[in-house]
Amino acid sequence: MDLSRTFCWRGRTIAWDCLGSGPAVVMCHGTPWSSKLWAPFAHALSREFTVYLWDMPGYGQSSMRLEHDVDLGTQAALLSDLLRHWELQAPHLVAHDYGGAVSLRAHLVHAAALASLALVDVVALRPWGSEFFQLVAQNAEIFAAQPDAVHQGALEAYISGASHRGLTAEQLDTLTSPWLSADGKRAFYGQIAQADERFTDEIQDRYSEIDFPVKIIWGREDAWIPVDRARRLAQLIPDSDLEIIEGAGHLIQYDAPVHLAVALHRWLVDVSGASDHALDGALERPNIP
Repeated sequence: MDLSRTFCWRGRTIAWDCLGSGPAVVMCHGTPWSSKLWAPFAHALSREFTVYLWDMPGYGQSSMRLEHDVDLGTQAALLSDLLRHWELQAPHLVAHDYGGAVSLRAHLVHAAALASLALVDVVALRPWGSEFFQLVAQNAEIFAAQPDAVHQGALEAYISGASHRGLTAEQLDTLTSPWLSADGKRAFYGQIAQADERFTDEIQDRYSEIDFPVKIIWGREDAWIPVDRARRLAQLIPDSDLEIIEGAGHLIQYDAPVHLAVALHRWLVDVSGASDHALDGALERPNIP
């Protein structure tokens, strides 16, 4: 799904779109992904919800300019302003990976009002970042200077490691293609260079302040953010509901799409009061490219 609308924010161009009708649901992607990871789920949920998709600056169809900050603090400030731009008073948020920290900061730092939050294999607690992540962060310019073929090979190996079941060629192409252009290559290493645990350190002692419903969903085989983080997070967020999905890694959208779709649907119907028909006829394996 290509995003058809744009929002100009502090010199950046933010690609976004919405579909469906009903209670507002905002879906937040992580790194190095884009809204395309959520698109099939958005289509299924749009039968009962108005679903908003957006690409963070530095990702997907949004602008990728090296002079722009793309750290978690910047993304959270943007999300807060996006919610105001969309005139959403208290939407439901569904977040994956970096999107978790972005959503949590939007609420805790920028006072964005939320009706509920579903956290799917999220960055929220230290330590986070693989050895590859840490190596790139210290040598971003060197990595960006690699020959294109070397960059593509490293990128494909890195992204493949996020799936427990393995990616199809089409799925791998969907995830890597934004990073294979000259601008995309620089942006890929640039966003890693700006990764900083201080953005989660600043808020993780405040998770007990969250007073709206929170669902935590995690792939048991997540090699990027181990499942022990899910249990710790559930202990820190009062009355949160934890669901661990068997046989799924960090890319749970590909590893267990039906299980994830049903879990999100049940959660959103429960917290929004929407009718229970959003996924009727959509429970076969979603057509996820």
